[in-house]
Formats: sequence, C-alpha cells, structure tokens
Amino acid sequence: MHLSMHNWMRVEPLERTAERLAECGYESIEIMGEPEVYADRDEVKRTLGAHGIRCWGAVTLMLGDRDLVHADDGLRAAAVQYIKDCIDLVSDLGGEEITIVPGLVGKTKPTAGAEQEWEWAVSGLRDIYEHSNGTGVRLALEPLNRFETYFINRGAQALALAEEVGGECGICLDAFHMNIEEDDVFDSIRSAGPRLADFHVADTNRMACGMGHYDWPKIVATLKEVGYDGALTNEFVPSIDRTPANRYPGTLETGHVELTPELAQFIEDHGSDVVNDEHYTFLVRETANHLLPLIR
Repeated sequence: MHLSMHNWMRVEPLERTAERLAECGYESIEIMGEPEVYADRDEVKRTLGAHGIRCWGAVTLMLGDRDLVHADDGLRAAAVQYIKDCIDLVSDLGGEEITIVPGLVGKTKPTAGAEQEWEWAVSGLRDIYEHSNGTGVRLALEPLNRFETYFINRGAQALALAEEVGGECGICLDAFHMNIEEDDVFDSIRSAGPRLADFHVADTNRMACGMGHYDWPKIVATLKEVGYDGALTNEFVPSIDRTPANRYPGTLETGHVELTPELAQFIEDHGSDVVNDEHYTFLVRETANHLLPLIR
C-alpha cells in the first residue's frame, strides 16, 4: 500500500500540489476528474515526475449535469462520455484506476423508478467498461452516504452493480462514508475482497486521519488481510468553524482563488470552503504521520 491524495478539495497550481505531496511522503495523486484542465498531458507528467509523484488514478466530479441515472437520455450520454474522457486522462498519465460515483452528488431524490435507474446505470457503466478495456485503467464504483446521493450508499450495493458491469469492474470504499452507512466497516472491506480497487481515507469527522475516532491500525490490518495493495487516497474535507469555539482560527484563504461556479458550489455542498496553504498542508501531513507507520 502507499499514500495518495485527491486534489479537488483545494484548487491550486499542480506544481504546488505535487511539491506538498512529496514533502509529506506521498507517492501518488488521484487527480481531479476534469480532463480539460489537464489537456497538456505531457506537462502534467513532467510536473508530477519532477517531484517523484505518479498518477494513481482520477475521481469523477459528478456535478452540474453529470449523472448516469438522469431521466434525460442526452444528459446520461454526456455523463458516459465525460467518464470515458476521464479514463483517457488516467491512461495518458499512466494511472491504474478511475473512481466513479454513478449519480449526481447532492441529488438525494430519484427521478425514475428503481428498476429503470438500475438499468440505466448498468447500461452506461458497461459502455464505459468496454471503453476501459485495454487501457489498464480499472473502474472503481464508489458508494457515498445518503446525504450526498440516494443511489449506491453501501459497499454491498456497489458490489452488486460491479458484478453486473463486468468481471474486472471494481469498487472503491471510502472510510468516511462507511462510518455512516455500513453496519460493520471491517466486514465491508472483507466482503469487497478482490473487487476492492481503491480506498479513500478521512476520519469519522471527515478531517485528516487521526483527528476522529477511527481505529486506523485495524482498518489497515483488514486491508492487508484481504490482499489490498493499492492506494490509501487522502480525501479529507475540512469543516469550517465560524464560531468563537474554532480550534483553527485564520484557516480560510483570503486571496483570490480561481474556481468555477460548479466546483465552488461542490466544495460548499460538502460543508467546506477554500482553506489557506498552511492549514491544508497541516492536514495533509497529519494523515501521513498517522498512516505511513502503519503501511511501511
């Protein structure tokens, strides 16, 4: 196992991201699923390589109209194409997996019947799966908690979907979401077995690992038990305390940050905001300090 990290939580030059990851002992990045942002793939590889960081994969940002279970045929087709473009991004960067959230994040009510939505998801993902064949990029279907999506909340649901998509289709489990939805986090990891293609880490309060009440030694031991040897991908989403009880005052970014309206809304909908470099680096390092001794 090794440490990886998402970069959608803080928009900044990739150079700074790679520099920070290297300084804190990370080996790879699970890059933000925005293929147009990383259109110059050679430059991305040069930037990562200069700091000894490789691309582990990417995560789909299901915002705006990106939804594999939307009632509109055209929007579903556009979501399929978007995910295919993300697979091409990962393939071009030499990555190994693509974490896929099937539905629009923040959409918590269905717009069609359960059987119809399942059929749409399976059909779209089979198309995506076929596109991924031969690229070396494995699909990893990720369940989210019920407050972010009604479609696929538990590992068992993701497994059922993956089994219908294809023999090599995997799943991604996320420790934060599991804390809300799973009866037993450790049994969920065991049930995933060889289909486990990615594992996202944040503590029970979605802060850096070690800042909540998770038993990380047991989680890592269970991952080793099932033979998982991929990334532990850091995906903390820092809460923003605007009260006098704030333990981390002065953490918000006060300078200008280039954010698309959609991504700004996405971050806000996750209960967060853009924090400054110092606090963000502190959280990146906290996870490394907590997990690296467990996986080395």
